[in-house]
Amino acid sequence: MALAVVSLINLDGRLPDLEISFGDKIFHFLAYSLFAVLWYFALYFTFNFKKRKALIYAFIFAVLFGIVIEILQGTMTASRALDVYDALANTLGALIAATVLWFKNQLHIKNS
Repeated sequence: MALAVVSLINLDGRLPDLEISFGDKIFHFLAYSLFAVLWYFALYFTFNFKKRKALIYAFIFAVLFGIVIEILQGTMTASRALDVYDALANTLGALIAATVLWFKNQLHIKNS
């Protein structure tokens, strides 16, 4: 919910400029990495999905959520714009998180 609010409200002038090249894309990458990881844990521990299914669903949900938010930014807000590169950063963040979780799960199974 917080990610949706931050993505759709007007933040012009309210955040400090970090003067980092591609800082916005780095934030998108990290936010959606965390988003995918949190959904994985929720699906696995709370809803008792199997690890593989929880991982796949968390990844798909993060990617679809990121795309929907970008479309809403382009159609429903005056201060935001649809940015394909933001959607790509979101997807890469979710993909890297899912890949790390997958490898972690593979190592854990082999060490058992």
